[in-house]
Amino acid sequence: QVRLVESGGGLVQAGGSLRLSCTAAGLTGSSYTMGWFRQAPGKEREVVGLITWTLGSTNYADSVKGRFTISRVDAKNVLYLQMNSLKPEDTAVYYCGAKRTWEANFGSWGQGTQVTVSS
Repeated sequence: QVRLVESGGGLVQAGGSLRLSCTAAGLTGSSYTMGWFRQAPGKEREVVGLITWTLGSTNYADSVKGRFTISRVDAKNVLYLQMNSLKPEDTAVYYCGAKRTWEANFGSWGQGTQVTVSS
């Protein structure tokens, strides 16, 4: 069973930066897709960006392209989300998720970390 723990959230002013971390345990092999998601109050959870663990290929939601970057350190099983040029609308609880590459849905989730961007 994959266990995920996020850290790095906090309060930042608009235009600032934060880096979130997600430490994964229980990964067996490397055939995983991992991702960052967020959920703002009153809204559904949405994908921020995804990364394939083996190749490191990424894709992002249009709302964060050019501002957010996902990366991972394979040897440490750590996933990062570097967030730059933050906007108030980026305020949300951010979650790390994982699934086997061939699975349709993400089945492993962290507990989430709050990111608040003040204007």
